[in-house]
Amino acid sequence: MIILQNTLIILATFFLMEFAAWALHKYIMHGFLWTLHHDHHNPTGHHFEKNDSFLLIFAVPSALLMYYGLSGGGVHDFRVWIGVGIAVYGFIYFVVHDVFIHQRFKAFKRSKNPYLLAIRKAHKIHHKYLEKEDGECFGMLLVPWKYYRDAWAYTKKLKAGK
Repeated sequence: MIILQNTLIILATFFLMEFAAWALHKYIMHGFLWTLHHDHHNPTGHHFEKNDSFLLIFAVPSALLMYYGLSGGGVHDFRVWIGVGIAVYGFIYFVVHDVFIHQRFKAFKRSKNPYLLAIRKAHKIHHKYLEKEDGECFGMLLVPWKYYRDAWAYTKKLKAGK
């Protein structure tokens, strides 16, 4: 029963992180911490960006939850599993955002998966805005329906050979 409970905590945390990431991206990264996020929208050509510091900023709550959970109640402490859920979301975010979308590591270049194409298109639209006040598509894994619809139409056209 405890394994099921911990798995549900991880999954719920992962799901809720998408909404937290949307709000943090829109109101924090495009708000008072724009100075750290700016170079992500206006690339400098460097391999590392100031924006990469968000990896550490967002890892701190995860690490603290796991640390205090393990020192407080061990693996039976719910804080451990919330921390794990945040870490899993962070890892998936890294793979989708840095590897798949921005190709910081050359992999997954030619995906024809409609879901992944929709995510890539929404992020591309997000990046066409260069100022902090502008923008749309602040989420990562859930994007507006129109991008899914366009991606499905595109993949259907590819399968038909057009």
